[in-house]
Amino acid sequence: MPAARDSLLEAAGAALSARPWPSVRMVDVAAAAGVSRQTLYNEFGGKAGLGRALVRREADRYLDGVDRALSTPAQAAERLAAVAEWTVRSARAHPLVRALLTGSWDAGLPAAGRRAPGPGELARDVRDRAAAALAPGEDQQRCELAVRLALSYVIAPGEEPGPGELLGMLSARNRTAGAR
Repeated sequence: MPAARDSLLEAAGAALSARPWPSVRMVDVAAAAGVSRQTLYNEFGGKAGLGRALVRREADRYLDGVDRALSTPAQAAERLAAVAEWTVRSARAHPLVRALLTGSWDAGLPAAGRRAPGPGELARDVRDRAAAALAPGEDQQRCELAVRLALSYVIAPGEEPGPGELLGMLSARNRTAGAR
């Protein structure tokens, strides 16, 4: 039942944005999705299964955004800056993405479970996707730099950098590396 599954995940996400996960009730999620509670239990097995699926969905959505940023017809540094910006914006807007990227889970979020990527795995996945999107011969170290730069803004938030600032940081790193 893909439609029911998607509706349930949307309803669970909306419920989580309104209140902490321990306060989210299965009966409310099912009602908001327009399905029976039994359908919810059949699909996810229980609240823990629903939480794990919600976490996995947020990880997939984040990575889809990374892929979109990398697929734009722009120079490598601009695409990497777009990935960094997406990472910062996504983590700020979605507590589950922030938790996935930092490994910092609070009691108001569902547990990640074993199938969700940890911060290191997610960062490596982003780095590898970025490296694969670059033309042969482009500096793959910039991939790592873009991911780490974005994560620094997620972990220690400050004023969000603008597109030009991130692009400048990545370009400056490339000029410095080439001068060695």
